[in-house]
This record gives sequence, structure tokens and C-alpha cells, in this order.
Amino acid sequence: MSNTFPRRQALLAASTVAAALPASQLFASESPTRLTAAKSSVDAIPTPPLAMNTSTLRGHNLTVPQQIEVVAKAGFDGIEPWIRDLRSYVDGGGSVSDLKKQLDDSGLNVVGAIGFARWIVDDPAARQAGLEEAKRDMELVASLGGTQMAAPPIGVHRKEELGDGGAPSLETIGERYRAILELGDTMGVTPLLELWGFSPVLHRLAELAYVSTAAAHPSAAVLPDFYHIYKGGNDMSSLGMIEASRMPLFHINDYPSQPGIDVIADKDRVYPGDGVCDLVGTISMLLRNGFVGTFSLELFNPTYWKLPAEKVAAEGCQKSRDVIAKAVEAAQQASAAQA
Repeated sequence: MSNTFPRRQALLAASTVAAALPASQLFASESPTRLTAAKSSVDAIPTPPLAMNTSTLRGHNLTVPQQIEVVAKAGFDGIEPWIRDLRSYVDGGGSVSDLKKQLDDSGLNVVGAIGFARWIVDDPAARQAGLEEAKRDMELVASLGGTQMAAPPIGVHRKEELGDGGAPSLETIGERYRAILELGDTMGVTPLLELWGFSPVLHRLAELAYVSTAAAHPSAAVLPDFYHIYKGGNDMSSLGMIEASRMPLFHINDYPSQPGIDVIADKDRVYPGDGVCDLVGTISMLLRNGFVGTFSLELFNPTYWKLPAEKVAAEGCQKSRDVIAKAVEAAQQASAAQA
């Protein structure tokens, strides 16, 4: 681990710098300046770091220290834990400082975290409670050295939760996203607007981009997911309309051709390269557009949970890296062809 740690730090630092770019750069096409730079420096396309979202090991019922051990041993650069697992560890008498030391010793960076604070809901009291929960979550993430966490549309992600008034407008969601971003400023943690393909709200890439722009906040950034892009009825090419540097974290996974899009669910996700998603082509496009974020393997497949956790982690890491390596090669070839 010690030999790879400086590289991990450097790559993830690049992701952090990218996340601080102005929100006005959310939409962009390849400018002549960018194309010129790509032509003159074909080999400058870096290999993105790879993390694991611990949902991938959810069915193994590991403690957080065990998760860290398995993820580090498999060769990942970072980890994306779930807040409820961290809370369970702390509530059970675990020490946050011990956890931080284990992460540092393992060479793993906390690239994000998965929480479910209800920051987006219409009810003012519930929304305030959600912001207070988000604050506690951010404090925990920051104590582990993390600077990002997911902000999904929890609370408005089911039609029956919307009530008579229906879904909040995108303008309203933008205002609420700004509120949680401003809270994040005080915590040193950026909430990333997360795409959920099954949700009535924020299931389209266009909605994600609109809300991030409407928030009018310099730290606004988005968290896409290959499965959710597909589930939400999006086209992968639409990613090209979002400034790649505004995606500091991206959930990587794959999906089969069956079951169909109407019934496919989280449990059907598979290892990268084992499904039908054009991961190589899409990641290559992201890299050519300036993506310098981290990919985080996020699966929920119960079939994998029947296997040893070490095997799932190792196979997930290797298959993800294989796909990413092919995408980097494709991006370099495309840049060379343009030179």
C-alpha cells in the first residue's frame, strides 16, 4: 500500500481541485483551447482513481473496520462508506480516531459517503430536521478526512411521497440544494447532487444539470451513476453536456440487457464489463472532456453476497480497472487521431 499512496493522493487531489471550479462551467463543449491542449499532450490523460462504495459488500454484514480491511486488500484507492454503518460503529463504542488511523495506514481516502438526510422535502420542519441530520453526517465525514458526500432526492423519490402538490419545481429544488451546499461550506464537505433513475425527481441528467445551475453556488457538483443514467431513460451521450470537472465522483457499475428497463432494479447491477453498458466509450468521452474525478464501484447484487467478501472486492476492483484502462487507451487513441 505504501508504494501507491502518493499516486492516490495526487489523483484524488486533482479531483478535489476540479470540484472547486465555478458553477458557471457546468455546461461546456470542447473548446478550441481544450482540443489544442489534447493534441499537444496525448499522454496527459490520467487513469482515474477507483474506490468502492460499501453497498457492494452490504450483504456480508461487515463492520466498518472489516470493510476498510477488505477494500484496501483488494487494491482500491478509496472507500465510500454508508453513514448508517459509521453511526453503528460509533454507537457501538468505536473510535472515530481509530477509524481514521486505519484509513490512513491502509492508504484509503474517504471519497464520499452515503447518507439519507431529507434536505429536499416540502415540509419545513422535516426539511430543517434533514439539514440538521446532514450537518451531523458531514461532521462525521470530515472527521475521517472526507470532503464530499451524496445528496440524493430522498423523501421525494417515490410518487406516494409527493402529496397533492406533486414534485417540487426544479427552481425550488435548486434553492434547497443551495441551502445544503451553504451548510456544507461550514463543514468543509460538499454535498453532491445524486441521480436516482427510479425517482420521479432528479432521474434525468437534464434535471441534475438544471438544479445544479439553479443553485448558483460555486461548489455545486453532481454524482452520476451508469445504472441510474440507464434506469432514468437517459442517453449516455448526454453526459457530454455536463462539464466533466463538475463530476468529482461517479458510481461505476454495469447492467444486463434483461430484465427490461421498466423492472430492472438495483439488485440487477453487475460488475463493470459484465453487462451491456458502453462503459469504455462513455468513460473515454468523459476523459477527453476533462474528467479527473473518482469512480466508485457501487453494486447491490445479492448473488455476489453469497461469495466471500474478499473475492467480490478483488473481482470488482480488477474488472473496474480493466474497463477504465481500456477507456484511457481509447481516449489516448482518439486524442492522437485528432493531433
